[in-house]
Amino acid sequence: QVQLVESGGGLVQAGGSLRLACAASGATSSYAMGWFRQAPGKEREFVAVISWSGGTTYYADSVKGRFTISRDNAKNTVYLQMNSLKPEDTAVYYCASDSRGRIAPMTPRGYDYWGQGTQVTVSS
Repeated sequence: QVQLVESGGGLVQAGGSLRLACAASGATSSYAMGWFRQAPGKEREFVAVISWSGGTTYYADSVKGRFTISRDNAKNTVYLQMNSLKPEDTAVYYCASDSRGRIAPMTPRGYDYWGQGTQVTVSS
């Protein structure tokens, strides 16, 4: 069983930065890890994904060039560095892991474990 706990969310002004962390319990070093977000009244959307080795990453077009996903398998932790934040980045951010061997899934259905989420609010 895998448990994921996100941290690092908060309130930041537009143009600012935050770094989210997702700490995993259980063996996730061989799993793809992703970040998703969900704003009020909207569907959960893909943000970024990283393969188990860290060698493959994909980003949503809306965050490309501003967000960076990384992982430290020795610490069972995945990070999302968010720079140049915009009010439209406001959402609950979730990390997820895929234990089924996919390289880098980009849809919620590609993941079988989810964290509880951390709120990110960007003020204008």
